[in-house]
Amino acid sequence: MGMIQTEITLKNATDESKAREGLIREQEIRSITLTAVVDTGAASLVIGEELREKLGLCIVEERSVKLADGRQTACKLTETVEVHWKNRHWPCAAMVIPNAETVLLGAIPLEGMDLMINPKTQELVGVHGDTVEYMVL
Repeated sequence: MGMIQTEITLKNATDESKAREGLIREQEIRSITLTAVVDTGAASLVIGEELREKLGLCIVEERSVKLADGRQTACKLTETVEVHWKNRHWPCAAMVIPNAETVLLGAIPLEGMDLMINPKTQELVGVHGDTVEYMVL
């Protein structure tokens, strides 16, 4: 399977909350649209420090993580960021990996948005078509 990329928009969830409360204008919500690599081997959303700063995301904790090449490294975990893909969105923390050059869209936000990789077409698609279905256990 080749590298799958998709366009997503990341929004600062705290800004979105402030806009709903009327504390800031909607135009003040910090967001960015970019191309991310769909990585089912990554658990979460992975971003670099520069993107974290642009979105104004606060660090809530630090964790030790294992990278794909087997190395252990420290990473920061951010406050909530909204991941938007077409008609879907999902709130999650982002892992900030030092010097990350690529944004990775991992398994947890994919599952939250009811998305999967179609192995035949090599593209991101809804598990249940265009309808978002959330499973409640």
